[in-house]
Amino acid sequence: MIIFYLFWAFFIANLLGYGGGPASIPLNFEEVVQHFHWLSKEEFSNMLALANALPGPIATKIAAYVGYSVLGWPGVFIALIATVLPSAIALVLLLKLIGRYRQSPVVKGMTLAVQPVIAVMMLILTWEIGGDAIRSIGMVQSLVIALISLAALTKFRVHPAFLIVAAFAYGGLVIPLL
Repeated sequence: MIIFYLFWAFFIANLLGYGGGPASIPLNFEEVVQHFHWLSKEEFSNMLALANALPGPIATKIAAYVGYSVLGWPGVFIALIATVLPSAIALVLLLKLIGRYRQSPVVKGMTLAVQPVIAVMMLILTWEIGGDAIRSIGMVQSLVIALISLAALTKFRVHPAFLIVAAFAYGGLVIPLL
């Protein structure tokens, strides 16, 4: 039965995750952490940080990690198939239809209406994961890391991957010494 649940969790999250990986992350969090309890919040946030540091689509990396932790290699394949299948089905069935009506005000309106929903879902996920970080390393370190990251991203235009690697190094080398 776990095979079905693994497939279903990733299929639904990626079916409803309109907009790609960022839209499916909160849905994956809901299924993996809140519903099935396959990972804790801390494990999910660690996995998410690792997935962001690696190249490629985030949704498939999440699926592979969780699938392996739940069922080993068979879980990897089941979760990956469930992650890719909604996009493949939509691509095959809807590409011509969407292409034909791309300039339609209805299609444009639907696309614009989904964006705030995705933003709110990402804010909620950030709030939950951020709370765990604050409890783990403290408010001061969390604020300093957030401010340095904000400045690096906005003022100095540092690529997010470099910030993630720097955070890994800080967390692995400095925090254990404190």
